[in-house]
Amino acid sequence: MKIQLVSELKTLERSVEQNTEKQRGAVLEILKSVKQEGDKALLHYTKKFDGVSLDDLEVTQEEIDDAVSALDQEMLDIITEAAANIREYHEKQKRQSWFFTREDGTLLGQKVTPLERVGVYVPGGTAAYPSSVLMGVIPAAVAGVEEIVLVSPPGKDGKLPPTVLAAASIAGVKRMFKIGGAQAIGALAYGTETVPKADKIVGPGNIFVALAKREVFGVCDIDMIAGPSEIAVLADETANAAYIAADLLSQAEHDPRSAAFLVTTSNELAEKVAAEVESQLVNLPRKEIAAEAIKEYSAIYVVDSLEEGAEVINKIAPEHLEIMTNDPMSLLGKIKHAGAIFLGEYSSEPVGDYFAGSNHVLPTSGTARFSSPLNVDDFTKKSSVIRYSEQAIKENGHKISAFARLEGLEAHARAIDLRLEDN
Repeated sequence: MKIQLVSELKTLERSVEQNTEKQRGAVLEILKSVKQEGDKALLHYTKKFDGVSLDDLEVTQEEIDDAVSALDQEMLDIITEAAANIREYHEKQKRQSWFFTREDGTLLGQKVTPLERVGVYVPGGTAAYPSSVLMGVIPAAVAGVEEIVLVSPPGKDGKLPPTVLAAASIAGVKRMFKIGGAQAIGALAYGTETVPKADKIVGPGNIFVALAKREVFGVCDIDMIAGPSEIAVLADETANAAYIAADLLSQAEHDPRSAAFLVTTSNELAEKVAAEVESQLVNLPRKEIAAEAIKEYSAIYVVDSLEEGAEVINKIAPEHLEIMTNDPMSLLGKIKHAGAIFLGEYSSEPVGDYFAGSNHVLPTSGTARFSSPLNVDDFTKKSSVIRYSEQAIKENGHKISAFARLEGLEAHARAIDLRLEDN
């Protein structure tokens, strides 16, 4: 792992649009087909891309029951406890509608309304991600979304993994579909004979899923465009080099374009971590993927102070940040840009991925500068509420019409003037 100068720091602005014209063309064709042909297109693309011929796209209750009963009881208990932790965390995020009045009789407020239907995309095919089910579904359920629809690509057996079905059942999903890729995003955005149209689509996926989400934004809402995973560790001389190396590799194994950074005040720690990374890579099952990420997109930076380290972290704006210092809480206020912040040597990033309760759908590619983890607010909308009294219009009407005329909007002004004339 390279030890570099801070002056060589590169930000993580890796747009999903880079080198994707060919994929975008394919995505546009798929979306057009799904919009025009509905289920027929979904069945066609499922056979083409997943190698499965399906008679029905929707998961049956029997499949769900079989999945739950087939799952090891200990694992079922773990998923259930994780779901409870995630629900507890997100319950704290709920907002209420609010109103206030003025002495002139004006009433102003904000009405918070859950979305009616949300689609949750769960990656799959060759792997199973029950944690992604919990992270996408539970905040929506806490927000009060009426219907949550789950989509995920089927395996070669034409089914969704038992762990995904069990997690969805625990989280309260009623309808699940065996479709993936851009075609699944199109189905949720436009609706088909079988798949209901969603107001919002959330969940990570491959480049085709990401591009499809970008294309359908406006037809419906989306959560974010997820890029490769990232982790940064801010550490002083008290940190454990083996822990840091393991945590850096926990993200590097996701994707060859994942990024892992150590920012430290200790030259000795920097050298130990670099050696530990190489040592731990040897026995890692996904070592080829992790090795490329470490070589191409990762680095160690040595800084003069933890304050400078915090500045470096803010420039990176990482998806995950671990603070491994003698007093991590003292640095929390200095961090402006990070998706999730883990404090102390026992707060390893996978704690947040699976069990603590916080959401693991996080801003990537430097977008933590302006965006947040998936949360309950993402599944609600706010309506402004205005009630003006006769007294208020008498006192303020001429100001309103004057403002309208300032902008050259005479009809706006006359709408107010008519009310003033009647009073």
